[in-house]
Amino acid sequence: MLKTKTKGDLIIISGTTCAGKGTVIKKLLANHNDIVLSVSYTSRPKREHEINGVDYYFVTDSEFEDKIRNHDFLEYAKVQYGAYYGTPKKEVLELLERGKDVILEIDVQGAKQIKQIYPETILIFIMAPSMREVKRRIMQRGDENIEQIISRFKVAYNEINQLNNYNYVVLNDDLDNAVKKVEAILISEKLRVDRIEEVSVENEEEIIHELLMDKEFDNNKKYF
Repeated sequence: MLKTKTKGDLIIISGTTCAGKGTVIKKLLANHNDIVLSVSYTSRPKREHEINGVDYYFVTDSEFEDKIRNHDFLEYAKVQYGAYYGTPKKEVLELLERGKDVILEIDVQGAKQIKQIYPETILIFIMAPSMREVKRRIMQRGDENIEQIISRFKVAYNEINQLNNYNYVVLNDDLDNAVKKVEAILISEKLRVDRIEEVSVENEEEIIHELLMDKEFDNNKKYF
């Protein structure tokens, strides 16, 4: 019998802007009760449709900096528009101990920080079908000016150049297929040999084994 580790997996899902990583994650959460999404902290203003504690924990710069000093984050960063983003340490570690798989939707900078501390982290990068499609999706939003769009493209190209820091890359050219690929990755990670804590044999199996050894293997017999 195999006894495997009961601790949950820490999963980082990153991706270029408008790659659809958020939609992939929503589908995963809908399909699997044992997977949860960590809610990050941010100091950026809350948008009209967002809910505090669901989309993010919205705090001021001062409150965020207090948490930095208290070592409350697994990782944190100040991003291109000057806002802080951070992953809460206590909540994530508690979920992992309870056997929950925890997804962090963070950028390549945060992923690198966490991988250094927790090398067993599963890193998945979601790619858009093309940069042309990325441009189309950004333009469809209609909520950013040309300078912000150019900045997003620069960040996207920088992130693509850091793919080697990830374990897996998934092309999101079809949502359902992309979700299936991520699910296959998570299943395969559960089957890794290094997740086995103990190999044990039940008493009945030991008896059967001994009987077989006594009856089947005779040094005087030729088997080949």
